[in-house]
Amino acid sequence: MGTPEFAYNVLDNLIKNTNVVLVVSQPDREKDRKGNIIYSPCKKLAIENNIEVFQPLKIKEDYQKIIDKEPDIIITCAYGQIIPQSLLDYPKYGCINVHASLLPKLRGGAPIHHAIMDGYKETGVTIMYMDNKMDSGDIISQVKLNIDDNISLDTLYSNLSFIGSKLLIDTLPSIINGTNNRIKQDINEVTFGYNITKEEEHINFNESIDIVHNKIRGLSSIPGAYTMLNNKRMKVYVSEKTSILSSGKPGTIIDVNEEGIFVCTNDYVIKLIDVKLEGKNRHKVKDLINGIKKDDLIGEVLK
Repeated sequence: MGTPEFAYNVLDNLIKNTNVVLVVSQPDREKDRKGNIIYSPCKKLAIENNIEVFQPLKIKEDYQKIIDKEPDIIITCAYGQIIPQSLLDYPKYGCINVHASLLPKLRGGAPIHHAIMDGYKETGVTIMYMDNKMDSGDIISQVKLNIDDNISLDTLYSNLSFIGSKLLIDTLPSIINGTNNRIKQDINEVTFGYNITKEEEHINFNESIDIVHNKIRGLSSIPGAYTMLNNKRMKVYVSEKTSILSSGKPGTIIDVNEEGIFVCTNDYVIKLIDVKLEGKNRHKVKDLINGIKKDDLIGEVLK
């Protein structure tokens, strides 16, 4: 049971190593510019491997097809709906979840975003038994991964997906033969990584350079952090910290060159390297400034 790109590698590895009898994914919602339905990555992979796909609108009300398949085990990974208790109780070997954090840290739907945005130095993947609460089940296995100061969401997302797919296959035998661990989560250590809100996408240059830099890379490239330049939205995908002390109002552009747009935060100057102005394509700043006068930007305040 999974939907987005993160779950793709997990499903792919399961198909190669086990007998997947059904793939459950969220209903089709997206369409391309021509109006054609865009399949979720997991649905597309299932079809390519001639595996039946089930897409209930509400899994709480519509799960008999899963029971009819008589699954020995159910694996979930970024599925997107809460699984009803009667379904959790059905499989012989239980319902197992692949979660992209070191539980009990960062329970919720956006743990990878928040691992970067909240300044975590390490994260990882947890294989856990599911229960009727969000990401609160017993831990079976974990693997850790350090977070580099400049790693982007896209890179961390990809790395954790591959690590999670391998950890699951390594862990499954112990689940089947009953030799696995069941470690209760310490409720005193719980933190949350809820889905990103529109408000969280906005860059606040009144904050420190670390917070601004973490937000930019933690949202790159989806959904993308943004600021406002002359009442137009400008998304920022890549930034770099400098050791230049801020001497102006937070958000003020103090310099523009081929390296980037230099902007004051509340302590140091941050360099914006990769941006997308509203109505234009995404560009490295060195390409963007070819059509913009440098003097028109210096002194402007990003809001």
